[in-house]
Amino acid sequence: MSNPSNYCGTNAHHISRRAFLSQALAVGSGSLLGSSGAIHALDETSINDALRKTGRSVILLWLAGGSSQLETWDPKPGRPTGGPYDSIPTSVPGVHISELMPKMAKRMHRTAIIRSLNTRDGGHGTGAEMMLRGRKNEAALQYPDLGSIIAKELGRADSRVPGYVSFYSQTEGRGSGKLSPAFLGARYAPMNLDDSTMPPNLTRLEAINDLDHRDRARLRDLLSARFSAGRETETMRSHASAYARVHGLMSSEPLFDIEKEPRWVRNWYGPSLFGQQALMARRMVEAGVSFVRVSRAWWDSHGQNFETHAEMVPELDHVMATLLDDLDQRGLLESTLVVAYGEFGRTPTINASLGRDHFADAWSAALYGCGIQEGAVWGKTDEDGRKVVEGEVGAGELFATILAAVGIDPNHEYQVGARPVPLVNPGIRPIRELLA
Repeated sequence: MSNPSNYCGTNAHHISRRAFLSQALAVGSGSLLGSSGAIHALDETSINDALRKTGRSVILLWLAGGSSQLETWDPKPGRPTGGPYDSIPTSVPGVHISELMPKMAKRMHRTAIIRSLNTRDGGHGTGAEMMLRGRKNEAALQYPDLGSIIAKELGRADSRVPGYVSFYSQTEGRGSGKLSPAFLGARYAPMNLDDSTMPPNLTRLEAINDLDHRDRARLRDLLSARFSAGRETETMRSHASAYARVHGLMSSEPLFDIEKEPRWVRNWYGPSLFGQQALMARRMVEAGVSFVRVSRAWWDSHGQNFETHAEMVPELDHVMATLLDDLDQRGLLESTLVVAYGEFGRTPTINASLGRDHFADAWSAALYGCGIQEGAVWGKTDEDGRKVVEGEVGAGELFATILAAVGIDPNHEYQVGARPVPLVNPGIRPIRELLA
């Protein structure tokens, strides 16, 4: 495998824009100042150092409930399992996807797809847990989910924006595969935005004006400095870091206000909640957030599968295409990896309710952006989509591929007590052919 540090490209536009926004949110300067006010400014040296750094991020489009590979990335038109929709050619010669995805078909040369996932777990909870961790938890050891690992490995220690944000507005499957930093600790836990795109208690109370807010902060700093004199401990440093991050979040209030985006951009992403949250994800990675999960539920189509997918797949097609174009135009596509999958796929067999049931034996995922080989297609299923016939991969291989694409060594180990714990199970390797 080539050096992971080469996986994500850089360009001057991307570096300056992201570094500027991250620092602007941290200090609350100019038009990005939140209603909390800002207290501390970074000196010129710190800002210049930040401008020289290149951030990398991951956006996970989580298709909760399990979307059908047959109505998206691996259609089987004309077969007994194929359903009513045709396939269409894409911008990659010889590669066809569902006719429900014309926009992504035109962008297939910028995208990679996996058609050979066999994860062997068709349960919502256990399947989601495995796909979010790359493996199953052990009885005596809980593993951190992908977002927590990305936040730890790619996040900046001095960042005042959250490292990990998760949107999950629908109720279906919200508790499946519960997100957890496990042994990494609460520092890398997600900020869960389930009921609103604005974190609770972020805005300064109206009863406290800006001057009072600043004076209180100065008093806190004075008292803290006096107390910590001669008490340089890990506990003291942790407390100071936690306070700085909370205050930084208050200063970054505009980050969560989608009304800050021009109306034409909001219209571009579309009126759906999924589209608007994808736009929020772009705003966040642009500001320096390392991992954002945007969940779209209600894919669990045990009945009326074709009507369900006729509604939801075009929405997915539009959101994925718009996000790709927006990231590209802003110089962020080379540093942002976008992946789309859920806990499993749907059965080739069509049940009596004209639905497809849970199916983990042969299904698909899509990736584009940072570190991904554009136009690549990995794996193959048989003519009816019942089994993988080429390039079978499991949850671990997909997990390792995501890590490697953004420059994280999948063989890196954490120390949990006396036990070294690698990021993936022994013997698991990334899919080299999908890595740029």
